[in-house]
Order: sequence, then structure tokens, then C-alpha cells
Amino acid sequence: MKKWLSSAALILLACTASAAEKPYEVFGKYKVHFSVFNSSFISPEIAQANNIVRGKDRAIINIAVVETSADGDTHGLAAVVKGHAANLMQQQKKLKFAEINEQNAVYYLASTRFTNEEVLNFEISVKPDPNKAPFIVRFTKTLYVDR
Repeated sequence: MKKWLSSAALILLACTASAAEKPYEVFGKYKVHFSVFNSSFISPEIAQANNIVRGKDRAIINIAVVETSADGDTHGLAAVVKGHAANLMQQQKKLKFAEINEQNAVYYLASTRFTNEEVLNFEISVKPDPNKAPFIVRFTKTLYVDR
């Protein structure tokens, strides 16, 4: 019984901590936004237009880089985006990002398969300036298969 209570408390604590995290990281004048969601949230038409495979066990990783200028204006930037996802057993899945350009927005999408309630640790390298070292963004997401 104690073991169950400890596990439940740890799960509740992990959920609370992840809910409090910001969906972006700031690196000086750059802000890297990230999100992960089920591919079924995308309409079939949008998925087809962007070569995205939809499925109840597929997640989309979305990365966007925004630069803030000296006068406070922000604009999206192109970047070199690479990364991987690792499960709790440290099995890694390489992510292949595709650049999407829409009007004034630039963002990067990758997809990966997952099992129900799988916890994935993401490590994403984002390089908006070819003359500087990349920024490393790390975050964790628990994914659930659509029913």
C-alpha cells in the first residue's frame, strides 16, 4: 500500500511540475517555443499539405524561434533544428524536422510514434545564427494514445 501511495504522489508531483513549466526558453534576444501534441489534432487536409502522417499513436513536435529586436519588436526566424526523443529506458528516436513557412511565421515540425502513457524526454538543438553555437532545449512530455 505504501508503495502505491508513493508512486501516486510522485506522479501527481510530476504532473504539477510539468504544468508549471513555460512552453518556451529564452536565450538572450531569442525565444524558442516548443510544443508536443497528438497528430490527430491536425486536420487531414493540413496534414496532407505538409506531409504529416496522422495517427492515434503519433505526436507532432513543434519548434519556433522568435527574435526580439532592440526596439522590442519580435519576428520569427529560420534556424537549423535537430533533435531526438528518448523514453525512460533511454531508447532514442531521432527527429527529422521540416521547415514550414506561413506568411510571417517560420516553424519546424517533426513526428514520432509513441505508446500509451509513454514519457518522452526531448533534446532539441536550435541554431538561428550559423556563426554561434546552438541552443539546447530540453523538456519532457507524457503522451497518450487517442481512443
